[in-house]
Amino acid sequence: MSSEEFEVVVVGAGQAGVAMSEHLTNAGISHVVLERARIAERWRSERWDSLVANGPAWHDRFPGLEFEGYDPDAFVPKEAVADYFVAYAKKFNAPIRTGVEVKSVTRNSTNAGFKVVTSDGEIEAKYVVAATGPFQKPAIPPVVPANSNINQLHSSDYLNPAQLPAGAVLVVGAGSSGVQIAADLRSAGREVYLSVGEHDRPPRRYRGRDNVWWLGVLGKWDLATPPAGAEHVTIAVSGFEGGRTVDFRNVAGSGITLLGLTTTYENGVLKFADDLERNIARGDANYLSVLTEADDFIALNNLDLPLEPEAHILGPMPESAVNPIREIDLAASGITTILWATGYSVDYGWLQVPKALTEAGKPQHQRGVSNASGVYFLGQAWLSRRGSAFIWGVWHDAKFLADQIQIQRSYKSYSGSARTVQ
Repeated sequence: MSSEEFEVVVVGAGQAGVAMSEHLTNAGISHVVLERARIAERWRSERWDSLVANGPAWHDRFPGLEFEGYDPDAFVPKEAVADYFVAYAKKFNAPIRTGVEVKSVTRNSTNAGFKVVTSDGEIEAKYVVAATGPFQKPAIPPVVPANSNINQLHSSDYLNPAQLPAGAVLVVGAGSSGVQIAADLRSAGREVYLSVGEHDRPPRRYRGRDNVWWLGVLGKWDLATPPAGAEHVTIAVSGFEGGRTVDFRNVAGSGITLLGLTTTYENGVLKFADDLERNIARGDANYLSVLTEADDFIALNNLDLPLEPEAHILGPMPESAVNPIREIDLAASGITTILWATGYSVDYGWLQVPKALTEAGKPQHQRGVSNASGVYFLGQAWLSRRGSAFIWGVWHDAKFLADQIQIQRSYKSYSGSARTVQ
């Protein structure tokens, strides 16, 4: 097996790995990016066919390259997003090796640095950047046993309605993925049930500006930590079909049956919490608060943006929220598939460096700088701020980490002085 040396090994060639490589290249730091599949593979094979970016093309990109062939306000399809990262890597000849899996990273016992064991040999590195992102291991709550007589899959395995057996579909989770997949299924004529938990639901556009613009001017992208109690709250926002504000009244009006939080399963019967109306009301409050902040910002800055009073008017609660369904016999209702849009957990089993991870296997870091000297994390949600897991946000986090590596290199290059202190 081959053995090589680099100053930095970057694990993962998604948006985080490509961004990290650009900044390391600009700093003249020798490195290699290792990717077990293709560049931006998750955009290609672990997302459904009709997925588009949740932000418009003018915003959801790196500073050095625009999306060619797309209107700045368009929501770019997933394949084009993956192609974008391939093109971006070519701009600076990123040293990316695809088809190489990292099996383990351990600290050297005899000299500084790390041993990186891969499917293509061993590499010695002084620094390691874990750029595998926040979407590593699909998370499915242990509610319905795997041996139950029903098809179950995670949103990462969903491609299109045709892959599912005939029958109704229950989508569990109403964040960005859940609402878009439910709409995709419904537009194909499927009977769809959607289990809705706590969520925020910002306006897609308001007074001529997209949600991402409002998050920027209102300072919300730069929040360092989630608001109290909102650490795990999902965001119901969509770029599907040109982008639209997610309102669960309209979701219900499209023929999708809304349910509360999925709780327990027994003998073919799935039960739901009596919280649907409360969850929708919480989302409404979040939506209206953004409108109010936006109006105040416009007034304060004397901006000439069109009035949109109708955006503040909400219709009555859906019937399914007022008189909620508390349980469903899956067979009797014709539900043949449960699709879990319930997010992901991290998987750093390959990173075998003391102090890098908590006992629960999560990164220990300050703004991506690990508790384990020489290890860095990139691409995680809230790594430094709210925007950290987004395309543009990860680019800025990568710049910070490249600077930190450069600082450490300068310290280590210091050889001392012959001058003695009397």
